[in-house]
Amino acid sequence: MSMRNVAAELDSEAMSLYHHVPNKDALLDGLADWAFLQIDLPDPGAPWRESMTARAMSARAVLGRHPWALGMLESRPNPGPALLRHHDRVLGCLSEAGFSAALATHAFSTIDAFVYGFVLTEASLPFAPGEGAEASFAADVAASADDYPYIAAHRAELLADGSYTYADEFAVGLDLILDAIEEQLRASAA
Repeated sequence: MSMRNVAAELDSEAMSLYHHVPNKDALLDGLADWAFLQIDLPDPGAPWRESMTARAMSARAVLGRHPWALGMLESRPNPGPALLRHHDRVLGCLSEAGFSAALATHAFSTIDAFVYGFVLTEASLPFAPGEGAEASFAADVAASADDYPYIAAHRAELLADGSYTYADEFAVGLDLILDAIEEQLRASAA
């Protein structure tokens, strides 16, 4: 991204952008903050698990619509008010649910690592998630059952009834993570 490219997209001159932002870094900071504005915020005091699920689903949707934001969300050296408010609300929701500072930080980091990684994987797939292309893709790259017996067996079982979609893996993976976090929370309270 360059100021010249942004100006061209806006049908403007690069120098006129400097009336609105002092430099490219400020523009990138603003874009990261804008992306955070679109992610649903949890409410402190609301049930933590449902809140983290809703936030993760929202973040996945936002990043799916704006894949350019994936590398920017946590990388900006000057976090904006939307990013700070977002982080504060997530930590508030977890803290109000009885999470220690350390466990809240671990949970927040783990959930976001999963969300960001899943979105990156989805963006890299050779088919569009949720379109049912998994079966045709699997058939196109069918591994020999003699050479790769576990791949062949798993593929056959997953695709047997035609209901498997890779996109569903997000909810399953998120539940696995939240189950482990919930177990940690119970152990810390004991």
